[in-house]
Amino acid sequence: MDNGASSYRRFLDGDDTGLAEIVREYSDGLTLYLCGIVNDFSTAEELMEETLFKLITKKPKYRSAYSFKTWLYTIGRHVAIDYLRRQKRADISLNELEGTAGDRFDLEQNYLVEEQKIVLHQALNRLHTEYRQVLWLLYFEDLSHAETAAVMGKTSRQMKNLVFRAKNALRSELEKEGFVYEELR
Repeated sequence: MDNGASSYRRFLDGDDTGLAEIVREYSDGLTLYLCGIVNDFSTAEELMEETLFKLITKKPKYRSAYSFKTWLYTIGRHVAIDYLRRQKRADISLNELEGTAGDRFDLEQNYLVEEQKIVLHQALNRLHTEYRQVLWLLYFEDLSHAETAAVMGKTSRQMKNLVFRAKNALRSELEKEGFVYEELR
């Protein structure tokens, strides 16, 4: 059982430190994932809080078929979808992330890496919503294919096809920018 599940169990048993551990461990990643859905960091923060509020007030039952992170992100995704339905917004895009290269790169290499990240995130931003979500969950959140399928409500076969199409769409967008797809693996 992963740490999030044990923390949640302790919270359900009345230990508030379990909830504090969940917030500390998952709030940042969940916020960034939700930002990719709603394309607004402030809204994503509110949706993350709403997701955690659901844990506090409704205390849904955690089933250990998937990791706690997968379960929590699934709840967050449903909260975001409900929000979008209320807002009647159809266009969902990924927010660019800022990252830093390690100290082992010199200034020129650091610049090139940052430029590649910007181009990658801009290319992701132009992809279809489901393509962005699947690539985000697989490669930025390090979820397995099964966990990603659970979050997105897809079958294994649908996930395989979606990943294939998403990678091809990303490759096409990157090639338009003059980058070779394999360079960014």
